Amino acid sequence: MEQSAVAVGDVPGEIDRLIAGDRAAFEALMRRHNRRLYRLARATLRDGAEAEDALQEAYLQAFRSISQFRGDAALSTWLSRLVLNECFGRLRRRDRRENVIPMVSANNEATQSCVDESESPDAAMARAQVRSLLERRVDELPDSFRTVFVMRSVEDLSVAETALLLGIPEETVRSRHFRAKSLLRAALEAELGRAEGDLFAFGGEHCDRVVAAVLGRLG
Repeated sequence: MEQSAVAVGDVPGEIDRLIAGDRAAFEALMRRHNRRLYRLARATLRDGAEAEDALQEAYLQAFRSISQFRGDAALSTWLSRLVLNECFGRLRRRDRRENVIPMVSANNEATQSCVDESESPDAAMARAQVRSLLERRVDELPDSFRTVFVMRSVEDLSVAETALLLGIPEETVRSRHFRAKSLLRAALEAELGRAEGDLFAFGGEHCDRVVAAVLGRLG
């Protein structure tokens, strides 16, 4: 079997271990990519619980189809495509259901966060409030703007990689990102720059729950 190419940022030999069914290698893979992939799912679906479900399904698909990875792009890009495809499929199914039975969205998400123990309680509370405000404002962005904003501003993906993942021209990525930031600045002003890096925190317990669930389903 010809060895897969290794893209920049991938771990040498990792693909071979994954293809061989190495659970420890797969757990390391999930922990390395969890936050980025969760943020993509959360930005697309606007629901924390459903984003976790979508992430688990994408990981299971990745485990089952890793032999199809050819190294044409970074492994992180391949995983991002799996997550986005799962999310887009869920959105299509959601749209079909809502066309039959109007659904009321209960926005009762409980997003966990890691608090810096060195911060005073007041500072930690203020930071959490700003982050919560920014998350709500991001949720209010149009779908196409919101996904591009999270990819570019939160996860710091390049214009080229964002365009590749979403299947849109690079100029469209630039214009949507500019428009999204303009809308957010109008709503948040100075808070934007201080809080955007903490969007949709994916803390240790949160990360452990996803890893444990996927490993449990793998048996």
